[in-house]
Formats: sequence, structure tokens, C-alpha cells
Amino acid sequence: MHDSEPVKILCVDDEKNVLHALERFFLDDDYEIVITTSGEEGLRILEKQGPFRIVMSDYRMPVMNGVEFLKEVYSRWPETIRIVLSGYADAGSIVAAINEGHIYKFIPKPWNEEELRFTINSSLERYQLQKTNRELLSALSRANEELEQKIRERTADLELRNTAMLFSQLLLNALPVGVVGIDANGMIAQCNQAAFEVMHQICGDFIGGDISQCNCPELRELVAAVHKGGEQTVEITIGSRKVQVTGTSFTAIGSEAIVLVFQDR
Repeated sequence: MHDSEPVKILCVDDEKNVLHALERFFLDDDYEIVITTSGEEGLRILEKQGPFRIVMSDYRMPVMNGVEFLKEVYSRWPETIRIVLSGYADAGSIVAAINEGHIYKFIPKPWNEEELRFTINSSLERYQLQKTNRELLSALSRANEELEQKIRERTADLELRNTAMLFSQLLLNALPVGVVGIDANGMIAQCNQAAFEVMHQICGDFIGGDISQCNCPELRELVAAVHKGGEQTVEITIGSRKVQVTGTSFTAIGSEAIVLVFQDR
């Protein structure tokens, strides 16, 4: 096996000679074999000494028969592999045991040692596979929960950013001066309403455009001067309006950008 969990097998039969025969059968194996003569005691053992990888039970037992016992095992410890041993090989009993007790295998008495050995090995492999699947499903469930949490956090973050951007734009539009933002490549990236009333007369559809394409030499020269020497101010005439433009450089996203402020004179 691939883990440190002890391999525990519970054997239940009302005939002690059968239990002793099973103990002898497993004598050379590195398994922990626990025996009992009744289903009631078997349930108590499972509760106190579990987990058990395999439960082997006689079919015909007094008070609680094998089907009743294994049905209870399935309802409380569904991962445990359930095997029926019986000397009564009528087909109806076998079908009832398999369907009602969710039995993995039916072994007739007297058993064939090679067949019993193969059944035990395949049962242990099945148990390990089920355990691995449960662990993988659990890990997948945790990963999905973490992903959903990250998505919720990212969504909340995006909503916050969108709200902040909307607020920033509303704030810019409420200013009594015009404001234009130009990125490091000369692209006009931001503009408030007051600046738009000025800029659209000399740059047309300018948002996303290049400041070098602006039809105002004084403004182009101002931007170039700010790149070279920091804050600069010029006065320009647009139509009948005289406007003072102040340009200032700042760092945005690791690059130099420029903000232009327009004020009527």
C-alpha cells in the first residue's frame, strides 16, 4: 500500500472455526485481523477501532444477518469494502446481498484460497483508489472554492476600480479648469469637459490621438518643453478665447506623463 494507514480487516462469522481459519489464512500477511461472532459486535468494533479497509461477513447469522449488517456498514462507513462469505449459494440470496448491502464480492464456503487472495488484493486496491479519488475531489473542491473567492475578490476589485474611475471622471468634469492627460508616448489619454471645449477646436476627435497631430504649434511646443525642462506655461488664442495652459510632468505607471491645465484669461 502507498500510505501509512494500517491495513485492518474485520471478519464476522458466528462460527468460531471459520474465524480461526481466516486468522490462519492471513497469518503471513502484514494485516491487522479483528474477529467477532456477531454483526452487533462488529458495528461496535468498527465504531471504536476503525477505519477498516475490508469487512468480511458470513451471510447467515442469528439476530442480525450478513445483509442487514453490511447495509448498516455501508450507511455508516461507505468507503469500507464489503465481502460476503456464505455456504449457501442460492442465487436469490447472493443478489439480495449484493444489492442491499452494496457488496463488492461474494465468496462461497469453503473458499478457494487463490480466489480469496485475489479478492483481498483487489479489494485493497479498490479501497486505495476510492481514497485517492476522495482526496483528489476534496482538493479540487478546495481549489474551486479558492478560485471562486479570488474571482469574487477580483470582481469586487474591478467594481471598485470602475467606481473610482467613474468618480475621477466626474470629479474632473466638475473642475472649473480644463485638464488633459498625455501619456509617455504622446497619446492624449484623459480629458475633462472644460478641456474638451477647447481641445476639440484644435485637435478634432483627439482622445486616443497623438498630441503631435494637434493643430496648435504653441501647444506642441509646450509639451516638448515640459519633457525637457519641467513645468511650463504659455498663452494661446483659440477663436475668440485666450487661454493660459500650464504643463507639468509626472510619473504614471513607471513612465513620464504630462498634465495640461487650461484656464481662461
